[in-house]
Amino acid sequence: MTGQALGKPGSGAHMDDNAAIHINVGGFKKRLQSDTLSRFPETRLARLLHCQSKESILELCDDYDDTEKEFYFDRNPALFPYVLNFYNTGRLHVMAELCIFSFSQEIEYWGINEFFIDSCCSSAYHCRKMDQDREDWEDRSDEGSTTSSFDELLEFYSDATKFDKQLLGSARRRVWLMLDNPGYSVASRIISILSILVVLGSIATMCMNSMSEFSLLDSEGQPTEDPRFETVEHFGIGWFTLELLARFTVAPDLLHFFEHPLNIIDLVSILPFYLTLLINLVAESSPTLANLGRVAQVLRLMRIFRILKLARHSTGLRSLGATLRNSYKEVGLLLLYLAVGVSFFSVMAYTVEKEDSEDLSTIPSCWWWATVSMTTVGYGDVVPVSIAGKLTASACILAGILVVVLPITLIFNKFSLFYKRQKQLEVAMRSCDFDEGIKEVPSVNLRNYYAHKVKSLMASLSNMSRSSPSEHSLNESIH
Repeated sequence: MTGQALGKPGSGAHMDDNAAIHINVGGFKKRLQSDTLSRFPETRLARLLHCQSKESILELCDDYDDTEKEFYFDRNPALFPYVLNFYNTGRLHVMAELCIFSFSQEIEYWGINEFFIDSCCSSAYHCRKMDQDREDWEDRSDEGSTTSSFDELLEFYSDATKFDKQLLGSARRRVWLMLDNPGYSVASRIISILSILVVLGSIATMCMNSMSEFSLLDSEGQPTEDPRFETVEHFGIGWFTLELLARFTVAPDLLHFFEHPLNIIDLVSILPFYLTLLINLVAESSPTLANLGRVAQVLRLMRIFRILKLARHSTGLRSLGATLRNSYKEVGLLLLYLAVGVSFFSVMAYTVEKEDSEDLSTIPSCWWWATVSMTTVGYGDVVPVSIAGKLTASACILAGILVVVLPITLIFNKFSLFYKRQKQLEVAMRSCDFDEGIKEVPSVNLRNYYAHKVKSLMASLSNMSRSSPSEHSLNESIH
């Protein structure tokens, strides 16, 4: 690129190999030879040599002085000597006092790949960059924990304020807090303990009722339920129904009551009992519908869903539910890995074992073996017998360990984040005092909250600026 080329945009003239260009980087001026720059044609300065118009030049630099033939870059002049050293030596060096994040952004702007970092600095550079990425991830985790907890706390206060405009609002609010916040007061703790005992007692009676030692027979020799277990069951259903009706009665918003997952669990825990009663009544009144009794037996087994009611009283279970709800990508990735591994090793086992083992004589029968092996369960009901089959099984087990472990780390990190957030939210809710009405939102660090919001906004704007046409064309030339 020369002044003559700019003067004649359509001439297609290029700079001579011995010509020079003038660079001004934040006040740091330098005269560079075109043959030095052309050694690395994918870099930003080398691409200036092929510009044919002022418009194309301004896509690569911030300003251009046509009279002085000087290119201006609004960049950090303290880091530009490292770029000059790269053009002279072909290698990058990183000083220990440099900010890795700034240095990485700078060489990315100039179109220099990290591959050119010399071996003497490469190890320290990547280690420091990994540490920086880990710190950034922790900052983002704290940000998510702070902002999400604050948003949920505001939602909690929004629900609490709705009672002020309702009949008997103050009394209903106290009952609502007592039922929905197990650690809010002594009464709420007592109700929480009773609810847990009723849930455990209901599950225990269901399990004991399936044991032959506790089974009873009626006059016709048909198994019937022990009256003692039936009494416990009816008491549990009565307690769960009363609990759900009480929560529904004092809910701040009746229309959106069943949008909450815990309220849906409360409803599902009592529905099987009432549906069973309805089916039994219909079956007794209509002999043609006697087969509905089997449906009633299935519904009775659905009582096991009552164990999910413990999530209302357990921070860990609620955090687990939030983790699974927000980790569908990681869970899908885990299932995909397992599906690929099962498909591959089942075919391998079928190939080497179809003549030696009847249990592995078809590919569908090998799916069970591969699934059990990859998940490291190892029932031992189906095993290979040949040497090749045992080697295949060993590879399947080792691959299964790797497949299961890789996504688990991501899911565990999310669980830690949600657990921390849930604990902070519970502490904030339990410290609220509504005896004299709601006067103000509890103290939270608004400075950090809005700082995180501004930081997120700046990151979004930075990503938008990186996707500008000049940067997009630079990335295309690099890759």
